[in-house]
Amino acid sequence: MKIGFFDSGVGGMTVLWRALRLLPREDYIYFADTAHVPYGEKTKSEVRGFVFEAVEFLAGKNIKALVIACNAATSAAAKELRKEFGFPIIGIEPAVKPAIQRSQQKGKRVLVLSTHLTLREEKYNNLVARLDDAGLVDGLALPGLVAFAERFEFRPEVVLPYIKEELARFTVERYGTVVLGCTHFPLFTDMLRQLFPAGTDIIDGGLGTAMNLKRILTEQKLLNGGSGEIEYYSSGSKIEDGEKLDRYSGLLARLDHIYG
Repeated sequence: MKIGFFDSGVGGMTVLWRALRLLPREDYIYFADTAHVPYGEKTKSEVRGFVFEAVEFLAGKNIKALVIACNAATSAAAKELRKEFGFPIIGIEPAVKPAIQRSQQKGKRVLVLSTHLTLREEKYNNLVARLDDAGLVDGLALPGLVAFAERFEFRPEVVLPYIKEELARFTVERYGTVVLGCTHFPLFTDMLRQLFPAGTDIIDGGLGTAMNLKRILTEQKLLNGGSGEIEYYSSGSKIEDGEKLDRYSGLLARLDHIYG
């Protein structure tokens, strides 16, 4: 049985990369809902409908667990999905708690970079309200990074001007930690590092999600049974075109380069 990974597009590859390193002896199905990307600019009800349709498809593939590798989809649908399906469902949320802890130690603020949907969602705002007693957390939506990632556009001369323009109203020296609250954003970590002072932590929830997946599979005695094989689907259609598969492999290689 395989582990299902779901995202609105290619962003969930950043979480899959983490899982492949923690759980190399598993097989995976990666579902990118490219027909409806981006989720971050849609309504919660729209996203919930797209997510349920995708998970119904993955359930038909007899998966043993599902990772919702999308902050917007987790916020919009994870609770309801767990009521409908019997396999473990692991979501992701912005790494606000460790970010606050790190920045408090430095006497600095936290900047959460995400999508409009995640930043306005009740789940995210409740998380910040519960953890941010000192009012350290600011948010910034960067939907353009989702669009760049979906076009496989990673040229610094194209992407950096966009990020610089969006960050222009912030004093970057005030921030000790930057949270990447959209799974597409770690693909641009190398560029973001250029725009914040040395020593600024840039973190995301991908590792924690992969570790949670491993913990749950271990507890339920569902570990292993594969060899690291990945099947890719685009909104229900299996991706078999060599050029498209090379692009997905290229994202994993890019993350190898970014994280070392």
